[in-house]
Amino acid sequence: MHAVIDVILLVIRIYIWLLIAQAILSWLLASGVVNRYNRGVAVIGDFLYRITEPALRPIRRVIPAFGGIDISPVILILLLYFLRDLLYEALV
Repeated sequence: MHAVIDVILLVIRIYIWLLIAQAILSWLLASGVVNRYNRGVAVIGDFLYRITEPALRPIRRVIPAFGGIDISPVILILLLYFLRDLLYEALV
């Protein structure tokens, strides 16, 4: 049982890092630091979008953007940390 929970915790940790990478890439694209027409950037951006968007979409439906700032990744990261803490409690 501990091995299953460890794998779930690893997946949560990786998903949090993917959310952070997606947020940073979106900021870099919006500010013009990274060229969105670069093939490598487009592939990475598409991958991150496809991985994170299914989890972010329901949050975006409930919570609107505040003045153009999307806080849905922050809310999802907090929910994942909460889930991670619950799983840690299950190990103890």
